[in-house]
Amino acid sequence: QVQLVESGGGLVQAGGSLRLSCAASTRSWRTTVMAWFRQAPGKEREFVAQTTWSDEHTNYADSVKGRFTVSAENAKNTIYLQMTSLKPEDTAVYYCAAGSTLSMSGDHYSHWGQGTQVTISS
Repeated sequence: QVQLVESGGGLVQAGGSLRLSCAASTRSWRTTVMAWFRQAPGKEREFVAQTTWSDEHTNYADSVKGRFTVSAENAKNTIYLQMTSLKPEDTAVYYCAAGSTLSMSGDHYSHWGQGTQVTISS
């Protein structure tokens, strides 16, 4: 069973930066694709970014392109989400997910972390 543990959330002012981390307990064909999703209060979960352990096939939601960067550190079984120029609308619980298929749909990810809160003040 793969376990994903996120960290790095917090409260920052608009325009600031945060880096989220997601540590995977193991890697297998089931965790070929790693992604970040987020869910704001009263809203549906939405795709943020995805990558593979080789840092290929990165993809971003239009709302975060140019501001967020997803990357993988194989030696630590960890992926990161570097977030810059943060906006109040980025406020959400951010979830790490792992799956075997490149997809922007959460339905294609079989493993999820517990989430980390990101709050951006205006």
